[in-house]
Amino acid sequence: MLPNFLPSKIFLSLALTTISIGTNQSKASEQIPRKASEQIPPTTGIVVAQSDRELTDLARQVHQQINEYRNSLNLTPLTLNAQISEQAKNHSENMAQRVVKFSHQGFDNRIEALEDELSYRSAAENVAQNMGYGDPVSKAVAGWIKSEGHRQNIVGDYNLTGIGVAKNQQGEYYFTQIFILEN
Repeated sequence: MLPNFLPSKIFLSLALTTISIGTNQSKASEQIPRKASEQIPPTTGIVVAQSDRELTDLARQVHQQINEYRNSLNLTPLTLNAQISEQAKNHSENMAQRVVKFSHQGFDNRIEALEDELSYRSAAENVAQNMGYGDPVSKAVAGWIKSEGHRQNIVGDYNLTGIGVAKNQQGEYYFTQIFILEN
């Protein structure tokens, strides 16, 4: 449960959760069915952008910071994909508007919606929620990197990504990053 927000204090908590599915994970002869998923439960947390332009800029910052982290590990950068970003943005908006809980609810539907555009082998998703930070992007990305499950998605064998950011009237930011490995 979140503490009540007091104007004189900014709470430094972060909400994170991750999920992944795949068809061809390279591990000996083990195959993971496309619909199989692993979910890391969210931790609670609290974060503030005004315009669509600002939210799009925040998504670009997430992309940049994730690729900088991947680069520091000598991994190839993720290519930002507009169709994937649209699915991520819709999910962030739904969480911000309380249409769905802060979760991966509908992840399979988001991935299925991309099937006309993309042929993929595996997919994963990270979500974060925060409030009250001067740099909500860095807080979200740092939280993902500190979390084993989220970090595995970030450094995973993916080549495409989509990122969506939304902010509600309470000043909470919601981040969704979808990772895709194309066939």
